[in-house]
Amino acid sequence: MSDASSPDGQPARRGGRRALVQRLQSLADSGIESLPRAAAARQRRPAAGRQQAAPAHRPVTAPPSPAAVDRVQSLTILRGEVAGCTRCAPLARARQNTVFGAGPPHARICFLGEAPGADEDASGEPFVGRAGQLLTRIIEAVHLTRDEVYILNVLKCRPPENRTPLPDEVANCRGFFERQLEIIRPEFICCLGTSAAQALLQTAEPIGKLRGRWFTHGSSQVICTYHPSYLLRNPAAKRPVWEDMQALASRAGIDLSGG
Repeated sequence: MSDASSPDGQPARRGGRRALVQRLQSLADSGIESLPRAAAARQRRPAAGRQQAAPAHRPVTAPPSPAAVDRVQSLTILRGEVAGCTRCAPLARARQNTVFGAGPPHARICFLGEAPGADEDASGEPFVGRAGQLLTRIIEAVHLTRDEVYILNVLKCRPPENRTPLPDEVANCRGFFERQLEIIRPEFICCLGTSAAQALLQTAEPIGKLRGRWFTHGSSQVICTYHPSYLLRNPAAKRPVWEDMQALASRAGIDLSGG
């Protein structure tokens, strides 16, 4: 990674602040709502003759397993690296936020997209625009919710005018999305669109030839389908996407007979 200072002389602390915000967001996405404070750990002695009030309730949720904690910590560290990255200098200068990913660190299914758009760049979250709303409906059609899957993109910064990622940009981000997948270890990866499929599988084949087939990436089974933004422009492609989702659900053991 290059130095986080901007070309116009702005101090690097802006990137540090942004990285801290995104690390805290990663903890919140993983269900960690508070952090221990040293002051809170010290017990106060009750006043003489006064009984200490009992807590209104006691937490009943079990603590996360060591493996889950390790994944959260690993993703948090990686999120910070992404937030401070300036390898693609033009993208780093133009971005509002890096878009790391969202979902449980133990997700069975990951959806891999191409790159953030304007809405994602503004919010720092993946797939929140019109294409993201359609992706949510696609996920729900196979009896899942967004909270049950992990969503990420190949690129962590928005390309100008949402253009297709350049080969060197994919190369610069490869280590990030590959490490995300290594940490999460999903059983299934669904590539959304040509760019995501070609980047993950390192192939030049178009999406039309890649869909309808199964591939492997590490220990994950991979299926490819059209990107939701393509469906917004070509509604007729919704049928083959539904066929791909049915294939994914079948192999993942999801029963769709109920609706």
